[in-house]
Amino acid sequence: MEQTMTEIAFQIILYAGNGKSSAMEAIQEAKEGNFEAADLKIKEAGEELGKAHKFQTELLQQEARGDGQSVNVILVHSQDHLMTSMTVRDLAIEIIEIYRNK
Repeated sequence: MEQTMTEIAFQIILYAGNGKSSAMEAIQEAKEGNFEAADLKIKEAGEELGKAHKFQTELLQQEARGDGQSVNVILVHSQDHLMTSMTVRDLAIEIIEIYRNK
């Protein structure tokens, strides 16, 4: 059974939030010199963001099939949350490298 747009939006918010949290934890690990832990947290962040992206893709596929629904504020919020979380992950990778090369 296909999920509604709102259900999918909440899944995107959940996984994007998890990914952002893991990225922030990775920075803290690097700050403390725990680079193996930081690398694992970045990997975890990528996995969570990948799950969020999968739900986003499901929405895009629904739209491509002509099954799209009207956009709601929750969906807009989920997309904003996902893109922000992806940016945090990307910046975390750079920050970890700065700490690693100190």
